[in-house]
Amino acid sequence: MAVLQVRIDDELKNQATAIYSELGIDLSTAVRMFFKKSVLVGGIPFDTKINESTLKAILAIDRMRTTSEDNGNSEMTLDEINEEIKKARDERKRINK
Repeated sequence: MAVLQVRIDDELKNQATAIYSELGIDLSTAVRMFFKKSVLVGGIPFDTKINESTLKAILAIDRMRTTSEDNGNSEMTLDEINEEIKKARDERKRINK
């Protein structure tokens, strides 16, 4: 029999252990169940796809990050961003008078 060591966050382990305990199984049993189901279905036994709206959001964030880096303002603080917005609004008000 093989021994498997996995490094995971303590909080994640505690949360998962609590759930499995409620189901009447321990962590080792849950891992064995995952492996057995993986073999049975020939892959990961749950959907691992990113839905379309999530994918679009990820791509939009990536485009914004790239644009921000290209424009040299990717390191701006929130206060600096708000100041730029205020200046733009003040300028728009001045022009529209």
